[in-house]
Amino acid sequence: MEVYFGDLIESTLMLKSRKYEWQKYLLLWTASFCLPHLLIACSSSLLVYTSDYVQRTDAEITKLLSRLDLSRDGMKSVEQHKNDPAQAAIALLEYYRERTFVRHPRDREYMVEQEIKLDPKDLEIADDAIKHIFIGQRAYPAFHCGDDINWNSRPVKDMEWVWQLNRMYFWDALAKSFRATGDEKYATAWCHQIVDWTKKNPNDEDHQYAWRSIEAGIRGKSWTGLFFQFLQADSFNPAVLVAMLNSCYDHASYLMTQYKTGSNWALMEAEGLAFIAMTFPEFIESEGWRKEAIKRLSSEITKQVYADGHQRELAMGYHIGCIDWFLRTYQMAEMNGLASDFPATYLSTIEKMCAVPMKLCMPDGTNVPFGDAWMGSSGQHADRFKKWSTMFGRSDFLYLATLGEQGSPPRATAFALPESGLYSMRSDWSSDALCLVLKCGPDGGGHCQPDNGTFDLYVGNKNLMPDAGSYIYSGDPEGRKWFRQSSVHQTLTLNGVNTRYAPKLRLWKPGEEHDILVVENQSYPHLKHRRSVIFVDKKYFVVIDEALGRDTGAVDIHFQLAPGEAVYDSDSFRVLSNYSKGWNLSVMTMPESDLKLEEELGQVSYEYTKKQPRPAFRFRQQKTATEHIRFVTIIQPFPESTSPTRYSAVVHSSIGDPNIQMSISEGSQLRKISFGLEER
Repeated sequence: MEVYFGDLIESTLMLKSRKYEWQKYLLLWTASFCLPHLLIACSSSLLVYTSDYVQRTDAEITKLLSRLDLSRDGMKSVEQHKNDPAQAAIALLEYYRERTFVRHPRDREYMVEQEIKLDPKDLEIADDAIKHIFIGQRAYPAFHCGDDINWNSRPVKDMEWVWQLNRMYFWDALAKSFRATGDEKYATAWCHQIVDWTKKNPNDEDHQYAWRSIEAGIRGKSWTGLFFQFLQADSFNPAVLVAMLNSCYDHASYLMTQYKTGSNWALMEAEGLAFIAMTFPEFIESEGWRKEAIKRLSSEITKQVYADGHQRELAMGYHIGCIDWFLRTYQMAEMNGLASDFPATYLSTIEKMCAVPMKLCMPDGTNVPFGDAWMGSSGQHADRFKKWSTMFGRSDFLYLATLGEQGSPPRATAFALPESGLYSMRSDWSSDALCLVLKCGPDGGGHCQPDNGTFDLYVGNKNLMPDAGSYIYSGDPEGRKWFRQSSVHQTLTLNGVNTRYAPKLRLWKPGEEHDILVVENQSYPHLKHRRSVIFVDKKYFVVIDEALGRDTGAVDIHFQLAPGEAVYDSDSFRVLSNYSKGWNLSVMTMPESDLKLEEELGQVSYEYTKKQPRPAFRFRQQKTATEHIRFVTIIQPFPESTSPTRYSAVVHSSIGDPNIQMSISEGSQLRKISFGLEER
């Protein structure tokens, strides 16, 4: 067995203010007996570590030195020892521990400024990670990945688990726990695991599970933060530094060859590349990496963000992610005096993006879960809005961040994002406001669903008509396919076939009394769906659906409610929710000669891999080639312990007429509403 780092046996004592007695003993023991494996006591757990934990070949150090610009200020000691690899590695570690000119969101100055907050869950994750019980895809439980870690562990069918295992989310918990407790066992575990990963996962055909470009980009960013958080630990020895820096170089070199333009992957690739480049400017190629990363981000922000501010994939969770991916690299560049590398319009575009969740999220801050968005939790964006309010000087962002205690509410209550095809109407800016958000936009790619015309309706701190969600990405193709059907969304279908993306905005007319929206989608080759939504008195909605064209068959408009019981009244074509507390909902379609009300299978997924039943139904008419079809539906929320008002609506214009005239009966009162469509 070759003995690595032999010169480190005595040289570890040269590091000032460091106690490496156990490491010295371990090296001496290894050098003397050449044992292939070592047992190291780590807290109360006894784990198996390979001797590579504290050893690297001279060749690996020499390779790293060849990748560094040793002529930089502060690198003189490293350069002097370039012919003595072990001494050079020691000098390099001392250089990084004393280096202060590179700023990072997780550097020492930042860490001193931040209050230490350790969630018990983080401590649990960290303690599990010490025992090699790891989290992959976070919807699943943690699994033991072996005493000798198997980074290709696949305890579930969902490939997301092994992919996300190799993003190492649990390392953040190790870092937090180390910082909060000062217990070296967390640093020891991390140092072992990062060396173990680099040894076992070369970038080759057999290890593609670990080397998708998205994971490489995520690691490129996250590892730089972990570097700063563990750098001062006793366990962070020269062997760890050499392994990590060589792998960071390999990551950056790989990311230079990967560019998934037009998708969020491109942003994570560029972010990882940028963070490695700016964290380690000592790499000979770092300037080129940084320039390429910023070039990509500057290009992608024009390709991926519509003029209305929404990211092209049209899923709010990914939109929020894209804000972070665009912004974090800019902020790190700004910390290091490099903000001028970005175009002047870069930040103003990000500000537009930050306004999107203000315009489109529900009054409690949850996302409308169109596509793969995921609903999230109430108030989830408050911290973001607080940061954005400071960054952009926005009092409306501050209002949302503080739940109305500070700042000013947005001036409007209705918003149109016409390029994205997303529209919102709300009664006011309280958390229990009545709000409808509708989608009729272009194809957003893999995270989008064929659901143009669909909407969510919220009132009284609850989403009463939520989107179906997406349930799962991988491991259950039939399950994912079910949630992607047009017919499980609040829209119109012909013969149950999925619709196409062919949107058109015909009218956007917000007002003091009513908000009016009319959109069209060429859902089928010879059938257009026109949907008009009138927000009457900011209290209820009249929805007019027209099927225009010569295609024939069963035309359905589908509706779904939040989980709970529902009351079906086939005679009056009305469905009522029946929640015991809070607001309820009446959905009633005006009678037609052959109209039918039929129940459907309903499911909703609020969390990854989880689904539950819910009321779902359709109103159906049969269509011939020579006729058009119209549905007129009144959707009325009503508060607890009350009954819905009896409304009826009649459209007097012929089906397909661009000038709509209608009357609404509200008890004994009759009101008339008219509007004309615009050619766009």
